[in-house]
Order: sequence, then C-alpha cells, then structure tokens
Amino acid sequence: MAVLRLLELAFITTCFSLTSALLRNERLRGNIMPMPVMPVIGVEDTTSYAVTSLADELPPYDTVYYFDQLIDHNDPSLGTFQQRYWHTYEFYEPGGPIILMTPGEANAAPYTGYLTNRTINGLIAQQEHGSVIIIEHRFYGLSNPYPDLTVASLRYHTIQQAIDDLEYFAKNVVLPMPNGDQVGPDKAPWILTGGSYSGALTSWTMVNKPNIFWAGYASSAVVEAIFDFWRYFEPIRQNMPQNCSADVAAVIAYVDDVFSGDNTTAINAIKDIFGLSEMIHLDDVAGSLRINLWDWQSLQPTSGAGAQFFEFCDALEVKDGENAPQAGWGLDHALSAWGSYFKDDYYPLICGDDGAEDCLGTYNASQDFWTNTDIDNDNRSWMWIVCNEVGFYQDGPPRNATVTPIVTRLVNVETFYDQRQCQMYFPEAFPDPPFPDTSDINTLYEGWDVSLDRIFFATGIRDPWREATLSAQGLNVQSTDEMPIGLSDGFHCSDLLTTTGAVDATVGKVHASALVSMSAWLKEWK
Repeated sequence: MAVLRLLELAFITTCFSLTSALLRNERLRGNIMPMPVMPVIGVEDTTSYAVTSLADELPPYDTVYYFDQLIDHNDPSLGTFQQRYWHTYEFYEPGGPIILMTPGEANAAPYTGYLTNRTINGLIAQQEHGSVIIIEHRFYGLSNPYPDLTVASLRYHTIQQAIDDLEYFAKNVVLPMPNGDQVGPDKAPWILTGGSYSGALTSWTMVNKPNIFWAGYASSAVVEAIFDFWRYFEPIRQNMPQNCSADVAAVIAYVDDVFSGDNTTAINAIKDIFGLSEMIHLDDVAGSLRINLWDWQSLQPTSGAGAQFFEFCDALEVKDGENAPQAGWGLDHALSAWGSYFKDDYYPLICGDDGAEDCLGTYNASQDFWTNTDIDNDNRSWMWIVCNEVGFYQDGPPRNATVTPIVTRLVNVETFYDQRQCQMYFPEAFPDPPFPDTSDINTLYEGWDVSLDRIFFATGIRDPWREATLSAQGLNVQSTDEMPIGLSDGFHCSDLLTTTGAVDATVGKVHASALVSMSAWLKEWK
C-alpha cells in the first residue's frame, strides 16, 4: 500500500494540528506534494460553548446540514447535489455578521472546531455577535455531484465552480437558526474566511463576486498560482537550523552529482545507505528525501522539540551529545546520519511493511493509488486542480537559480516528474504532460495584483507557502487600512488558531489587528 504523506499542494497543503506521521498515514503517499490545507481542529478539541446560557439550546457543533447546490452553475438543468455544512449561532445577535469558511481541499467533518472561539472565526463572531458556517468544498469529503472521482465527474471541479458555490449558497441558504431566511448578503454582512487554498479562494471570490461578501480574512492565502513552485522550500531553508540546512544541502549536492553520473557502485551505495536499494528510478530515490523537508509544513509555534522535523535535524546534527557548529558536521557524517535515520526510523513510519517501490515509487500506473476513483479522496481531487489550473509543483530549483538547493534538482518540471504524475492519475485527460496556464488564473482572480476593500491578509515568515502569498519576499505589497497585511513569525496558517496567538506574541498581534479591522468595516455596513 502506498504511503500517505502531506499533500500539495498546494495548496496551500500544512496548516495541520495533527502530526506529520498521522497525515502521511491518512492522506498521501511517497513523492506526492503536500497540499496547502488548514490546521485541523474538530469538536473533540472543544469542551463547551463559550456562551453557557445557550449550550442546552444549540445543536452540537458536529450537527451536519445539507444544502442543494447546483452541479453546474453554467447549466442549472443538470440539477443539484447535497453539499454538507456545519453551523452555530452561539454568539449571534440580530444585525450581526454571517461568517462563512470552507476548509478547502479536505473532508470538512474534522474542521467543526472552526465554529468555535478557538479560531479566528469564533473570535470575530464573539466580538461582532455573528453566526459561523463551515461548508464542505465540492468534490471533497461527501459533497460530490457524482458518486466517483472519474475524469467525467471532475470536469465540474474547477476554481470558478467553487467560487460560484459560495455565491449561490450565500444567496439561497436558509440557516438553521431563528430568522435564518432573513440573513442573506442583501440583509446582513457576510464575511468570507479561509486559510491556504481556501484563503486564496477568499481573495479570488471577493475579486470575482464583488457584491456578495462585505469583508474577508485570508490566512496564508496562496493567491498567485505558480507552475514551478520550487520556492516552496526557500522559507524552510532560511528558517530551519543553519547547521541542518548546511548538511542537508551537502548531501543533496552529492546525491545529485552521483545520480547524474554513471558510477553504478557509487549510485548503489547511496541507495543502500537510505535503505532504498530496490528502487528502480533515481529520481524517485532522490525525490523521496524531500519528505523530510515537507515535515516543516506541520510545524506551528506550539510545536515542541519532539516535532518530526526537529527529530530529523537532531539525527543529523547531534553527535555524541554535542551539537554541530553552524556549518554542520560535513558531508561524511551527514550522509551516514541521514541514511541511518531514514532507513531505521523514518521509513517504517511512512511506509510500514510496504516495499520501497510500492511506497515511494511513482512509475507503476497499475497501483490503486493512481486508479482508485472513490469519493472522499482529497489527494485525487486536489491533484485535478493542480494539474489543470494552479501547478504549485514543489521540486528542486532550476540550475540558474542562485540558491543552495536542499532538495534534489533531479525532480523538476523539465523532466515532467510532477506532470507525469498527473498522467498517472488522469491518463484519459492528459495523454501528454500537462502545463497548466497559471497566467489565466492570475489574470482572472488578480493574484499578486489583487486590490480589494475590507480583506485582511495574514501570513507567517516561516510558512513554506509564503512565496505564493502577498508577503512573498521581494513583492513588497503595501499594507493599507482597507487591505491590511499582517506578517507574524508563524508557520502555515498559524493565525487561524487562538492557541498560537497565546504562545507567539506576533500571531497575537495579527489577531488583534484583524479584530480591529473587522470592527471598523462592520460599522460601515448599511
């Protein structure tokens, strides 16, 4: 069985409160990129309603509601499907806002904690006396127009259809609350929120549907679709322990050099060091080493020293109880230490008893991982968007890039490594490697050029997705009163959760600024 790992993407990928190991075993496999998804916080993470006088009157947070959503907003004659959503009016008072969030590229059931004041949604709702809704994105979880994820079904899975879903829901839903038919966007201020991909969706929707949502909050919003997103690894390289990055870079440079040559003895020695002797394709071997770097996406300010990424660096940099100097221990020790850690500790964690070719290989088109079209398969649904619209391939830097690689250059768009995986998933859709035209997405939804009123963008310096947000290094988008940009010391979507603000003052400052902005903007609502 293939290993499940942090998914891609991208998008946007993780804003996860779960451990990276759990993610791998539930979500992804080998050399598939992590998605840019929000941190999970479900009802099991909450103990009671903050407004205790209403606790006995309100339905439980995890009560599921259903909305008849159009299958195709361009052809309503195709009918509707049942779109799941969750809702609370715990803090609501007449005249208050309706706060709408989709977790984006994931089954939404584990995200019901986003109804509570342990998240930015709940903080806004509590301050402004609002109602909160979590809605499941089409083609994720159980909100599917059709009972499979075949190419024929997925033709209705586009960014624009998702945007249209949010508009149609806001205009037509009758919320399960007193006067729930009298709080549409023409009668009450709606606030759209999201993180990572759904943070980008917040911005894209407000651009595309300018008269529906009065305000927005977009965390780690990957607004700029980027085909070759090798810069994903730059915030990791810049912010990880320097001795660890130095030794990782030394190992990667050596692996790339050997694997680019014809010294079979040296090639096999490297494969054996990492316990990957049975693997056939060298790009799969080198690409597998990215997985240790992807663990960075699971970090939050609340992560302790025992987080998976730090265990990896400790394995390389602590020798005989002594920490390596800033320059690291050097290639010989780093190669041996990384190999031992990967083979003895990490491989059993991500692959269990599976063979390396089954777990980490990407060339066997008959594997169930590629061919399974059952619903509730986040990875497949997200890859459809990746392959068709946003790219976000997380690979090695081009050879002309003036950076020190911490991931292999053998995995790149020029060799079609990621595009080939699109072909494995969807052979009938992609007889040739796909090259999604990200310029279309960035033109239609304004990407880095977005200029909106009443939307708060928040990002963390240590977010691996930072380089696709408005806080990308060198972009220099100015923060304004109408479009504030809050940059914390956090990781991916750190500002969505109140616990991170409690332990990191820079995240807490973002929370405070956002609440001030929301208060001012809602005073402008007529």
